[in-house]
Amino acid sequence: MKFLLSLPVIGLFFWLHTSKETEQVTKNMVAVNDTVHFEGEDHFTNVRQLTFGGDNAEAYFSFDGKYIVYQRTDPKNGIQCDQIWMGKVPESADEAFIPKLVSTGTGRTTCAYFYPDGKHIVYGSTHLGSKECPPVPDRKKYGNKYIWPIYESFDIFKADLNGKIVKQLTKSKGYDAEAVVSPKGDKMVFTSMRDGDLDLYTMDLNGRNVNRITTSLGYDGGAWFSPDGTKLIWRASRPKSEIEIKEYKELLAQNLVAPTNMEVWTANVDGTDAKQITNLGQANWAPNYTPEGKVIFCSNHEYKRGFPFNMYLANADGSNIQKISRDKGFDAFPMFSPNGKRIVFCSNRNNGGTRDTNIFIADWKGE
Repeated sequence: MKFLLSLPVIGLFFWLHTSKETEQVTKNMVAVNDTVHFEGEDHFTNVRQLTFGGDNAEAYFSFDGKYIVYQRTDPKNGIQCDQIWMGKVPESADEAFIPKLVSTGTGRTTCAYFYPDGKHIVYGSTHLGSKECPPVPDRKKYGNKYIWPIYESFDIFKADLNGKIVKQLTKSKGYDAEAVVSPKGDKMVFTSMRDGDLDLYTMDLNGRNVNRITTSLGYDGGAWFSPDGTKLIWRASRPKSEIEIKEYKELLAQNLVAPTNMEVWTANVDGTDAKQITNLGQANWAPNYTPEGKVIFCSNHEYKRGFPFNMYLANADGSNIQKISRDKGFDAFPMFSPNGKRIVFCSNRNNGGTRDTNIFIADWKGE
């Protein structure tokens, strides 16, 4: 759940598209703007759509850049909540993208990532709590606010590429998910509720030597390592006023969080020198590093009504922000191939006016 996707992009996407006004905007937009590559997206070339239909998101490259792993929900095809899939990245225009299921097919899963050996993946799953999809919160009880469930039954697992779980990496009470492996191949970062708040932790690839990275009140999640593995970048909420703190704690006690106000933070991999690098308001999340050492993130800060979400480029300190994607609905979850030549991301573009979120890959044209 770099954006709790099973909860986020998908949940967020539905949140963004519930009003009649939004539905009408979407319908009016389709005939003119439905495309895989919009004018003004100068950092992308040779854009290709890999998935068609359902909600597909959080697609991330293997260490050799030959495969991607991602999560998918598609009720029309019997996938009621997110499961993990992987597929070989096409090497030519006529090569098909053919994914396969690599999670258990039970419970809800999120945030998969490859191990350095290319033979295993890590992901979060609720399947030990129940084989059924966990219930989604009734937003009416919370004034129709956008709410994420932080399922207590989420734990982190290591599995092979045939879907066999070989090790349960976390067993603490409460939410454990959102794991990403360092480019150094020595540790992973993840989000956990084990100490009573949603904080970042690192651990070895075998689940040992757990270290807490963040300590401030608020949701810390969706963390990534810098290309050299020395720094972290993540999204965070920081409730300040008495009312904000009260609301945050009350929701958290119910295993819920309202992620409508988040900013991007960076720190050394041990948590020192933590800095907030955006101060834009609304939801700024899904950050990552570019091959050039800059920052890329997703945001709705330009739009008072909360959408679209687009991707933005900035210097490592958050300065010189530049919009680089142009879909009128949702662009997010960027990741670069290990050689820095390609980018994979998820978008509502070219979905024929539906609510589908699909995976796109493109050649990256840097500075």
